[in-house]
Amino acid sequence: MSRRLKFLTAILTLTLSACAGQPERPQTQRQALYGLGERAAEAAVTQPTWSGPTEEVVLLLALPEIDSDLGVDTERFRETLTRALLAREEGPQVLDWTPTMAEARLPDNQWLLESRLRAEGSVLTLSDRELLPYRLELALRRPGDTAPHWTQVISGALDASAL
Repeated sequence: MSRRLKFLTAILTLTLSACAGQPERPQTQRQALYGLGERAAEAAVTQPTWSGPTEEVVLLLALPEIDSDLGVDTERFRETLTRALLAREEGPQVLDWTPTMAEARLPDNQWLLESRLRAEGSVLTLSDRELLPYRLELALRRPGDTAPHWTQVISGALDASAL
């Protein structure tokens, strides 16, 4: 084999072995929650039947309810969900909802998005990390209504080392 061919073979082997390595772990809570926020935003924007264009919809984000067993910061999760919703092409407008808003008459294009992040099951122990199974419950309703217009459940697991 020529020297050049050996060199190219070595480079190719090193490149392929780097691709086959372990996936990167999320380094921060923001990264650990990023995928969950993306999945929730996609569901909240694409699955409900909207009466008009989604760009005209205003989602009022209620403070999430989060199981303390998960170790997820409530404000961090709301920020992640807000960013994911705002990043959607042709997505809705997003505001943080406060209980005082319930006292005012709100326009028909405003919807309250409630979220509950629950621990579901025991910790899954892998060789290099622990995963925390979760269940994210989303509910979309008009402020003042008791019955939701739309609900969705998303299940998965968070990398405990990033929380």
